[in-house]
Amino acid sequence: MTVRVHGTCAPGFDCVREEFVRNFTERDDVGAAVAATVDGAFVVDLWAGDADRAGTRPWQRDTLVNVYSTTKGLTALCAHLLVNRGELDLDAPVARYWPRFAQAGKAEIPVRWLLSHRSGLIAPGEPLGPGAVYDWEKVTEALAATAPWWPPGTAQGYHAVTFGFLVGEVVRRVTGVSLGTFLRAEVTGPLGADVFVGTPSSEHGRCADMMSARGGSGSSTLAPLAEPPVRGLDDHPMAPITLAFGYLPLGDVNGAAYRSAEIPAANGHATARGLATVYGELACGRLLAADTVERLRTPQGGAGEPDLVLRAATPLADAWSWGLGFMPNQFGQAGTNPRAFGHGGAGGSYAFADPENRVSYAYTMNRMGAGTSGEDLRSVHLVGALYKGLKELGASGSLAPAWKRPG
Repeated sequence: MTVRVHGTCAPGFDCVREEFVRNFTERDDVGAAVAATVDGAFVVDLWAGDADRAGTRPWQRDTLVNVYSTTKGLTALCAHLLVNRGELDLDAPVARYWPRFAQAGKAEIPVRWLLSHRSGLIAPGEPLGPGAVYDWEKVTEALAATAPWWPPGTAQGYHAVTFGFLVGEVVRRVTGVSLGTFLRAEVTGPLGADVFVGTPSSEHGRCADMMSARGGSGSSTLAPLAEPPVRGLDDHPMAPITLAFGYLPLGDVNGAAYRSAEIPAANGHATARGLATVYGELACGRLLAADTVERLRTPQGGAGEPDLVLRAATPLADAWSWGLGFMPNQFGQAGTNPRAFGHGGAGGSYAFADPENRVSYAYTMNRMGAGTSGEDLRSVHLVGALYKGLKELGASGSLAPAWKRPG
């Protein structure tokens, strides 16, 4: 199989290009891009493959693609910008900013529990049905009225879809604008980063189609539940994960309604270059103060605390630990620095910042894989090659003095 790769690699990073080619020849990529920066300068900016199932639209430098939960890192960033400005207190009750949230025993839940998946609100109290995920007011009103599925603060459980509505509504209450509008006005617009939560219809022509495999449809993620599970987390081992996804089904992820909606946990559309630009600013200390960065990447749960939702999907959940809206680098998925942080998405997209080494990275793709479960090796190989190049160039003195060897 011949792969035509476009873009550039700085000297010393050809190993990343080689792994990128292998993603197509050995790991079944269809269309993808990878980008990385050191000290804010791009050292990798590559793309290849097809943006559609029929193979009629080549992937371009500006191809946008749905990055699923990689969106969560961008949503968390918006909250931390407000923390950085003194406009949001992580330890204040959510109800201070969103009064109706105090219903159903939630008056004392602090903001930090929303960001760390500890509020117990993995789903609304009842299934909202197809299309509800596009109705911001309907979803947030339902969540405000919902009693937590477990005692808040006592356990962590991935808020797969609700994370974006919960954190996004707090951002909206503080700023007066939607999460996607705030992100664009305060971060991605000024940086010229091709990243959207709520993609304008004028940009839909640049969007790649998601697919389950080469030639597969990939038109939806998880179907609505035919029979909702009984309320309670222990009635069935799959109950938490079906609650987290099934009560707010995403529907057609290649449709205009999905692309234009703001679903800040799941439907960011971005280029790899755009994500690497945002994380590059974090890596270089230009978006948030150092103490804010330190806080957001500090694990919030106990050592070895299982994730009540993800334990049904991956054995890694038995040792999972969330930061404040970000995934700490527990398993080396973000390179050799254990202090790196970022977020991955269903299917395989991933982006992170490594502040100690002033490195950022992003990978985007349209062929769904195993994502963050540990079985999808496409990004793992790219990150490994990136740090191999960094280590060799750092040892030879070929990198800028500001770069420090990983570890």
